[in-house]
Order: sequence, then structure tokens, then C-alpha cells
Amino acid sequence: MPEFESLLHGRSSVTIDQAHRLHELVADWQLLSDLSFADLILWVPIRKDVKLWPTGHVAVAHIRPTTTATVFADDVIGREVSWGSNPSLDEALSSGEIGRDAPPEKLGEIMVKEETIPVLFDGQIIAVISRHRNADLMRSPSSLELNYREIANNLYQMVSQGSFPYAAAGSIFEPLPRVGDGLIRLDINGVISYASPNARSAFSRMGWKNEIENNKLGDIAEEVIKNSPDAHEEAIRTRLNGKVLRRVEIDNKGATIDLLVLPLLQSIDRVGAIVLLQNVTELRRRERELVTKDATIREIHHRVKNNLQTVSALLRLQARRIEDPGAASALNEAVRRIASIALVHETLSSSSENTVAFDEVLTSLITHALELSPRTGELKIERIGQLGSLDSRLATPLSLVVTELMHNALEHGLAEEGTNLLIDLQRYSNECVVKISDDGVGLPDGFDISTSSNLGLQIVRTLTENELKGKLTLISSDSGTVATLRFPL
Repeated sequence: MPEFESLLHGRSSVTIDQAHRLHELVADWQLLSDLSFADLILWVPIRKDVKLWPTGHVAVAHIRPTTTATVFADDVIGREVSWGSNPSLDEALSSGEIGRDAPPEKLGEIMVKEETIPVLFDGQIIAVISRHRNADLMRSPSSLELNYREIANNLYQMVSQGSFPYAAAGSIFEPLPRVGDGLIRLDINGVISYASPNARSAFSRMGWKNEIENNKLGDIAEEVIKNSPDAHEEAIRTRLNGKVLRRVEIDNKGATIDLLVLPLLQSIDRVGAIVLLQNVTELRRRERELVTKDATIREIHHRVKNNLQTVSALLRLQARRIEDPGAASALNEAVRRIASIALVHETLSSSSENTVAFDEVLTSLITHALELSPRTGELKIERIGQLGSLDSRLATPLSLVVTELMHNALEHGLAEEGTNLLIDLQRYSNECVVKISDDGVGLPDGFDISTSSNLGLQIVRTLTENELKGKLTLISSDSGTVATLRFPL
């Protein structure tokens, strides 16, 4: 939150640890806003030293509820109030007590009641939350609203005691289910004292036909999943007893429900829990479809690789039976080209992404090039740099291009005593550059790749221009030849 940090910089004595705590609070406070049907504003005291008395407060964060209409049409982040102009904020920061006594005040066309909650961290009040609600909507609350407000008040008490946000919640809250998706309230024994309509519907879809309230959540969950594959896992009633912060997913043929268990505390005593739940049946179905699709695609790549290897083996057998050296050489070149394509499909068959770790493919290409090289004596291929992962539509033509350039250098580009071939890889934000340099005799006078009859170079030029949308240049000198390939990402 860059804006968050910029508002604190130069205005507040908040430490790094305190700022981190405020980040955690802001990450989780949509729950507080929705339960209390209120806008929340986070105020940090303005002072450059914790020993100094604040000169005022600055609003560093604002959240609007999704369960009711906001009372603020304008953005309030960055707004400052001087000390003494809002006694409720001053009192909450000074006393550490929740303030609920302020009378409603008119804001635009509505009467708004403000309440203040101090934010405690490591024994120190580091900020204040102001809660703003439409006073007219508070006069005849429904059962749902009463339960939500009672839960909210308990959570605000935990904020003022430093126990909310929960310590080390980590990935348990990601993504955080919304209050509107479903909420269950548990007493200290794990018995359901209230369930929202959406929560009832979720369990009804899982096959629960009886009354949900006055039953233990763990017993209900255990009953609806008793015939599912997950029924053998750690006792579900223990995981849903409300004693520990926990995220649980239960599944049967009817539905899949994601449950987040949040213990409610008063001081150090547990007084119950709430459970946020979300019906994720459709989401899990789509995930399963994607997994099946990915597995199918990997299987296709695996079969393509096997088929290419079969074709390669057949061509190799045919080459051994042909007496014409030229025909045998042409077949061996075809084998080499097919093998380079098969390497890409082999990599794709073992990858969960539609990308190719090209550096691994290049290692295999280099090994094959050395094994198939017609040269005798010591030969060294050096590689510097990396290209990383590339889209499969780039990896296949690139592997063919690199194979042809390496083979061409090994067959024609090195002098009788030449022993070095350098492959230089460079990847930038918008393009890749591949340079293949040899220390051989160089290109013949008047050489032009566009008119060359060399099949390998024609393949390289065609793939570079049509598939990679790139550019190939060959520069020859007394010290050898450099082939430079550039293509966009």
C-alpha cells in the first residue's frame, strides 16, 4: 500500500512493526465493516515522536461495507483532524476504551452515529478505528442484524485488546470469505446458536434436511460427508469445534463448502466462535476440469514425442540401408531435426504450464549436437546466459533454428583445428537475443543468406521470419562467424 506508507511518512511515529500490524488489520477489516453495517476509517495520530502529544489524527485507510449502503460519498483517506476537534478519537487514543456515547450527527441527508475503537499492539495504542453507521437503520434490527452486530462488537473488543487480527493467520485468510456468503455463530461448546440464510442453504445443498441451530457444527459436517472420500481424515468435529483458528473444506456429491473458523475472545477467555462459509462447488468443479484438461494436454505432448521418436527411428533405419551417401546424409539431417522438435514436446509433457524451460532443452540439443558431429578430436561448446521459460509457440521453432545453426557451424564453420563454439543467450523485457559464434574459416565471399541453397539456412530463415517474427544476421571475419538471432517476446 504505497499510499498508506506515504500518509504515515513524516507525520507519524509509527514503527515498522506497528505499520505491519496496521497492514494486517486493513487486510482483514472488511469482515468488521460488513458485520457492523458500517464504514470504517483508520486514524493514526500525527506526531513525530511517541513521547510527544499528538497534534491530531490522519485517515490512512477507509473501508465501505458490502452489507449496506455507505455513509460517505467522498473519499476520506488523507483527511486530517486536529486534536480537540473530534473528542471521540482523542478519548479512544488516550484511554484505550471503546467509545459508543457520541450522539448521532447529520451527514448530508442522513443521521450518522460514530463509535471509536482503539487499536492495541504490544501494549500500546497505535491507531483508532472510527465506525460510522446510519442511525435510522439501527432502530428496528432483524435477527440477522442483531447477531452480526453482537459478533462485530466482540471482534472490536478483540481489536482493543490486541487479539485481532489473529496472530500468524497467514494464508488461512486468503481469500477471505465474505459475510454475505454465509455465517454461523457457535457458542463455547461448538453448538450453532445462529446461522444466516445462505449458511442454511449451503448445508441444505449438502443434504442436511433438519434444523441447523442447536446442533454442533462438527456433528452436522461429519454427517453430511460420512460417505465422501475425505471422511477418514482427522475428525471433522474436532476441526470445527470453534476452539482454534482454522480453515476447513468439506465435500460430498452435493456440494463443496469452504469454512473459516474464527474463535471469539474476551481477554484471554474464549466465548464462542464464528464460521464464515462459502459454497465453492462451482469453483472446485472448474478446477477439476482444468486439472483434467492439463493432464490431457500433457498426455498429448507425451504421445507426440513418442510418435516423433518412432518416426526418427524409422528414418535412422532407412538411412543405414541406403548406399547413396547423399541420401543417407539427408535422412540423418531429418532425424536430427525431428529429434529437436521431440525434445520440446518431452519438456511440455512433464510441465504443468504451457511454457518450456528452454535452457534445459538447449542442454539436450548441445549434447545431441556433440554426439552427431562429424568432426573428430576435442570439441568444446560453451554457453553463457539464459533464456528461461518460453511459450511453446516460440520454443519449437527456436529449437530448430538453434539446432541448424549449431550443426552448420560444426559441419562447415570450424577450421580443421577449430575447437570452440560459443552460444550467448540474452533475454530482455521485450526480446531475446541468441548469438552462435565459431572460430572457423568464415563465410565464402559474396555469401547472401536470402539466396543461399543450403537447406539448413533456408529452414532457419523461414522459421525466424515466419514463426519467431525475428531477424537473423550472419557476420563473418578472420576470427570466425557470428550468427545473431533476435526475436520479440
